[in-house]
Amino acid sequence: MMSRPDLVLSGNIWSENGFKPGRITVRDGRIAEVDFKPGPSAEADFDFGDAMITPGLIDLQLNGAIGFDFTQNPETVEVVAETLPKWGVTSFLPTFITAPIETYYKALEYLRDRKQGKPGANILGAHLEGPYLNTTFRGAHDSNYIREPSLGEINRLLSYGTMKFLTLAPEEPGALELVRRANEEGVLVAAGHSGATYEEGVAAFGAGVHCATHLFNAMPILNHRAPGLVGAALENPEITTNLIVDGVHLHPTVVRFIYRLKGWERICLVTDAMAGLGMKPGRYELAGQMVIVDHNSARLVERESLAGSILSLNDALRNMIEFTGCPAYEAVNMATLNPARMLGIQDRKGQLQPGFDADIAVFSPEFEPLLTIVGGAVVFSKN
Repeated sequence: MMSRPDLVLSGNIWSENGFKPGRITVRDGRIAEVDFKPGPSAEADFDFGDAMITPGLIDLQLNGAIGFDFTQNPETVEVVAETLPKWGVTSFLPTFITAPIETYYKALEYLRDRKQGKPGANILGAHLEGPYLNTTFRGAHDSNYIREPSLGEINRLLSYGTMKFLTLAPEEPGALELVRRANEEGVLVAAGHSGATYEEGVAAFGAGVHCATHLFNAMPILNHRAPGLVGAALENPEITTNLIVDGVHLHPTVVRFIYRLKGWERICLVTDAMAGLGMKPGRYELAGQMVIVDHNSARLVERESLAGSILSLNDALRNMIEFTGCPAYEAVNMATLNPARMLGIQDRKGQLQPGFDADIAVFSPEFEPLLTIVGGAVVFSKN
């Protein structure tokens, strides 16, 4: 459907501190007005009653979906972008995992030169997860393509202007120089697939690493004598922890532990989903490696290592609430406001405020997606 001059939604409207009855007016692709008042609105085009009207969800780490793998075929981001609104996602970072360096160049070039496709989720830029990782903690990444940090390579990767997020192992020789260079270009850097000690983690966060990629996964365990990267991230009140809350990557008790330490303000919910998202159980690929997908998880055929997830972001919200007992608005903040702040786009996305992009999701109380709007246009409707 095309955007229209005025579109009015009525229901329980998100705010940073809770949900309140009201209505939102969308005009010319932006939020024109947010009016908190109880009761139904006769002017509403969509009256959702007790349903939740939230900012559109933002996924910082998505490897693929519906049978498509971004690392092998970057052009498939367009098809996946059309599908993501069915889960309430309005913006995402397609994620490209460890592969030959030319694969990264190709992906970044494609994102730079792509033409706007059909209406769907916004493609905000690329998340490069690798290739500068620790081979011991590679997880599902192919060790044949893990490389030593290279300033020359990072300069070329940055030259395309489409890298927004970089995950690396900060303890690798020369890695902190790459962190500083990426920060100069406004690229968010995370520590992940790393064997960093506590001291190396502290040094990394001091050098400009802002967050931890899928905390606890693909890094040393939290030990009472050697707290490692996990301890450094949990201790630092300025560091955000990105979590895969699917009940597989993290036990619910660990999720509660992180939530109590960090609060909603320093948690971003991500999916790390791969080609099996939205598909039946079977065999799919992740960067050329065969993955077995069942009803709950994705694992490499050869090593049985977890290979991303099949988690949708709305399910991550539901799980976060179930595991921790946090209020619904806090879970929403972890997938909207916090990612927007991390990416530096909090002045136009991640909130329901006048003047912001009209990227809006509507969920039932159980977080079943009912309606998704991107740039003022309805791109998904359950009915």
